[in-house]
Amino acid sequence: MDCPVHVRILGTGTSQGIPVVACPCRVCTSANPRDKRLRTSILIETPYNTIVVDAGPDFRQQMLRENIQKLDAVFVTHNHKDHTAGLDDVRAFNWIQKKPMEVFARPSVLESLKKDYDYAFEENKYPGAPDINLNALSGKSFFFGEDRIIPIDAMHAQMPVYGFRIGNFSYLTDANAIKAEELDKMRGSEVVVINALRKQKHHSHFNLQEAIQLINELKPAKGYLTHISHQMGLHDEVNAELPSGIELAWDGLKIPC
Repeated sequence: MDCPVHVRILGTGTSQGIPVVACPCRVCTSANPRDKRLRTSILIETPYNTIVVDAGPDFRQQMLRENIQKLDAVFVTHNHKDHTAGLDDVRAFNWIQKKPMEVFARPSVLESLKKDYDYAFEENKYPGAPDINLNALSGKSFFFGEDRIIPIDAMHAQMPVYGFRIGNFSYLTDANAIKAEELDKMRGSEVVVINALRKQKHHSHFNLQEAIQLINELKPAKGYLTHISHQMGLHDEVNAELPSGIELAWDGLKIPC
């Protein structure tokens, strides 16, 4: 497999994570580490940059677990809290790297971040507040340093979201619809990661069968499923039912590239 990037799966869970608070189901009480899921996020490492896609409420824990010492940018798919609630913790990288954190998102998401983190954008900021440089995405491909970034536009019910392609790796979470021309941007990827919430139909996420159909259409060398609910079932049982070349992702997975 020829893939120019290295990917670490930081989290594969839904907005509630797994285990869900106070839930006694067999997934939430499973002893299998692969049934423990932090909120969905990935880390992409290239020869030029280290990038996180989404900084949810588990961002600090994920950075510590993976011992991340350098971070160049955060790409935000959309403004739901399970994808943005950890952004304050870029302060640690501000301190170590002595520069602002570059954050990329569509303009409406940037406006939301300004409201959520208003203290980070005040003219006379509180000392120690996060230092964030906001970058608006237009949907067109662009270069971040030497890396070409291709935004992939999709829908999360009525909310537009971005997936991203870097090199031969494509990532799309929190989506339930994508136009043919946007799906075409993912074609030729060696590795594809797509959200699959559960087996049953859902109003704002691909379900298991829909995600499998998309991966089969794209024909990557390897497909992974993320943003997984406890309603999906136990990791090992679901994985055993999947077609060859497709797996449930798990927290801490390092995708060989």
